[in-house]
Amino acid sequence: MRRPDVEARNPRPGAVAALLLCAPGAAHAVCPVCTVAVGFGVGLSRWLGIDDLISGLWIGGLVVSLVIWTLSWLDTRGIGFPARGAIVTVAYFLVVVAPLQLAGITGHPFNTLWGVDRLLLGVALGSAAFWAGARLYARRKARHGGHAAFPFQKVAMPIAPLVVLSIAFYFILK
Repeated sequence: MRRPDVEARNPRPGAVAALLLCAPGAAHAVCPVCTVAVGFGVGLSRWLGIDDLISGLWIGGLVVSLVIWTLSWLDTRGIGFPARGAIVTVAYFLVVVAPLQLAGITGHPFNTLWGVDRLLLGVALGSAAFWAGARLYARRKARHGGHAAFPFQKVAMPIAPLVVLSIAFYFILK
């Protein structure tokens, strides 16, 4: 006969393992809130019918956020292998860009700016902008003795370039 009180105290080992794998480490290069904010921006911009270039900015930011977060997670677990950064980066971009191409979302000849597909141009610019914001945050934090200069600086600095570019391209494309 099974006793419910014993089962409640002894969770399944698989559930415990899953929770441990999902548990955040001590520090992340880019915080989970930042990643969620970028993901929210992608969904919102597509839902509102905003230009593909602006959606691409947020998609690029999301990809870079995931790359940085994954590399940080691998560091905290002591997982290393040759060309780890390049492999993780290429893998994430392939996982994002290849389905867009295969689904026919990118590559339309009338959806270009400066001769480049708007969505792919946005992904490239958004990736560079988010990466630059994250690097700037790391430098500022180092200059302030390892502490943020203001609350939520870790979120604001990588997201700010995406917001600025989104506003700029909104008016350029208008």
